[in-house]
Amino acid sequence: MRGLKSTIALVLVLAGLGAYIYFVTSKVPEGGAPAADAKKQEKVFASLQADKIDEIKVSTAAGDTTTLKKEGPAWKITQPSDMSASESEVSQLTSALGQVEVVRMIDENPSNLNDYGLSNPRVEVDFKAAGDKDYRKLYIGEKTPTGGDYFAKRNDEKKVFLIAASNDTAFNRTTFDFRDKTLIKFERDKVDALDITAAGKTLVIAKDGGEWKLSKPVQTSADFGSVEGLVGRLQTVQMKSIAADNASPADLKKFGLDKPEATVNLSLGSARATLLFGGKAADNTVYARDASKPSVVTVESALLDDMKKSADDYRRKDVFQFRPFNATHIEMTRNGQTIALDRIKGQGENAPDKWKRVTPAGADLDKEKSDNLLGKLSNVRVSSFVDSTAKTGLDKPALTVVVKFDEGKKEDRASFGQVGNDVFVSRPGEPGAAKIDKADFDDVIKMLDEIAK
Repeated sequence: MRGLKSTIALVLVLAGLGAYIYFVTSKVPEGGAPAADAKKQEKVFASLQADKIDEIKVSTAAGDTTTLKKEGPAWKITQPSDMSASESEVSQLTSALGQVEVVRMIDENPSNLNDYGLSNPRVEVDFKAAGDKDYRKLYIGEKTPTGGDYFAKRNDEKKVFLIAASNDTAFNRTTFDFRDKTLIKFERDKVDALDITAAGKTLVIAKDGGEWKLSKPVQTSADFGSVEGLVGRLQTVQMKSIAADNASPADLKKFGLDKPEATVNLSLGSARATLLFGGKAADNTVYARDASKPSVVTVESALLDDMKKSADDYRRKDVFQFRPFNATHIEMTRNGQTIALDRIKGQGENAPDKWKRVTPAGADLDKEKSDNLLGKLSNVRVSSFVDSTAKTGLDKPALTVVVKFDEGKKEDRASFGQVGNDVFVSRPGEPGAAKIDKADFDDVIKMLDEIAK
C-alpha cells in the first residue's frame, strides 16, 4: 500500500510539473511571441555578425557531429573527414545564428534541466566569430507542449528560454546536409567534347568553333540549346545520398557500377572527367560515381534517362538558322520559277528596312506579308528524322529555299519534298532527311503565292 501511495504521489508531481510547463509555454502562441511583445524580443547572440563566424561545430539529434571551418572565403568540413562544404547550407546556418531570437524567458534558474530536454540537448551548436577566444554555444532541447517553440539555453548560462520551432531546420543538420553535393566538378566553358555510352550505343558530340556537332552515330549539326542543357545538367547534378564512401569491387558490383548502365566522358582540352551510372536505388534514384573518386552516391534517375536519349534528340531541329532581323536575301524556287527577295535599308533616321521582290519582276513588298514569310520560314521545325531520302519526294523537290544572312556572310539552304500528306526536308551535308509539319509547309506555299502576285 505504501508503495502504491508513493507511485500516486510521483504521478501527481509529474502531472503538476507538466501542467506548469504547459501553463508557462501555452501563453506563447504557435511560432513565437504575441505581436505586442515582438519588439521586446532579444537576439540570442546580440551583435553577432554572421559573416564574422569562422568556425562551427554542430551535434545533432541524429548523432552526427560536424565541424566546419572557413578557409579564406570558402567553408570546408574538417570533421568527420575533410570535404568541401555547401556555401549555401553554411550560409543559412550562420544567418540563423545571427538572427535567432529569444521568444520568451522560461526559467532564470532551473533546478533540473532535464525537464526541458537540456541536460542532454537534442542539438548543440558551438561557434567562434572573429575575436572570440572561446566557443559560444547554443543548446536546443525538447519542443514545448504547444509545439510552437523549443526550449534552449546559451553558453554556460543557467537560464532557459524559448526559440521558434522554425529554427530547428537551420540548426539540426547532418554532415551530409552541410557537404557540397555537386557530383562532378568541371568548368563548363572548357568542355569541348562529350561521349556517352548507354543502352549499347555511343553518342559523340564535339565543339567546332562556336557550334556543337554530332560525329557519332551520324555526322551532322547538333542543337546548341539541347547540348548546352545536357552539359548544364551534368555540371549541376546533386547527390541525394552516400551509398559508400570507399567502394570496394564488391560494392561496385552490388551497385551495378562494375558494368555501368551509362558512361559519360567529358573532354576539357587535355583534361577529362568521367561519370558512371549504375543500377536503380530507392526513391527514383540510381547509383552513380565520379570515376576519379572512391565514393558511390545516388542521383535522380531522370539524369540516367537523359543519358539514354538518342542522337536525334540532340540533332538541330531548326530547319533554318537565320532570324527575321538578320536575313538579307531570299531565293525560293517552285515549279521551275524562282522568286528572289532583297532587304532594302531604310533611308533616314530610324527608317525601317523594306523587302523588295527583284525577280521575276521588281516590286516593293507589303511589310506584313514579308514579315509573315520571314517569321514562318525561320520557325519551321523538324518533328522527326529518317535515314534515307528514298520515298521523300526530294529527288524532285517541291520547293527549294536559299537564305543569306548576317550581311551575306552566312547562308541557309533547304529542299522540301512531298509524298501525300508527308513533307520532308534535307540540308546540304546532312544525312538522310527530316520530317516537318505539313501545315507549316502549306503556310509557306500560301505566303509565297501571295508574294509572287
